[in-house]
Amino acid sequence: MKITFATANLGKLREAGEILGEGWELLSSKEAGVTEDIPENGQTLQENSLAKAEYLYKATGLDCFADDTGLEVDMLDGAPGVHTARYAGGAGHDFQANMDKLLQEMALKEHLAAGNGEPAPSRTARFHSIVTLVLSGEIHFFEGTLEGLIARQKAGCGGFGYDPVFIPFSIPDKDGILVPNTRRLTLAEIPEEDKNAISHRGSALRAMAAFLQGK
Repeated sequence: MKITFATANLGKLREAGEILGEGWELLSSKEAGVTEDIPENGQTLQENSLAKAEYLYKATGLDCFADDTGLEVDMLDGAPGVHTARYAGGAGHDFQANMDKLLQEMALKEHLAAGNGEPAPSRTARFHSIVTLVLSGEIHFFEGTLEGLIARQKAGCGGFGYDPVFIPFSIPDKDGILVPNTRRLTLAEIPEEDKNAISHRGSALRAMAAFLQGK
């Protein structure tokens, strides 16, 4: 099946292709003829995901999907959330700067708590993905989450985005069974196939694939 993904991020495109597996011809928005930045000015992940999918469908007439993903950090009251990709500001997606800002803000929160004699705030966080599919003009939503912790420093060189600072609670063992992540490996330190097996985006894309296979 041919389908277009509303992204110019080669890491996300590769990840989606690996998750969907054989039988799919996956095109980027650029390959479908949309070279401009697709607007994403919504106030929620679902609004952004929907806006990107609708924009691509109207521009190309092709069945397509888009995702929007937010990192929700409990210590920061759910931030960066919908601002995840541009957390450090600027027009581009500078994830090194984003991670630096995140770690600095969390360190400040911990410092203030210690100064006030309060317990250290939790470093728990989650990735939350919303995938919007536009199929023959009809809209369908799929969702996935991944729970974990924010590391105190970056580790690993795999993946993309915030992967070097996100420690999932569970990871697959050699038999593919989820076990506690006792070594506190980040998403950037585990094999890509293991990341895809547990990832927020993977959960949403597998739900989308199952839906399409049932059509």
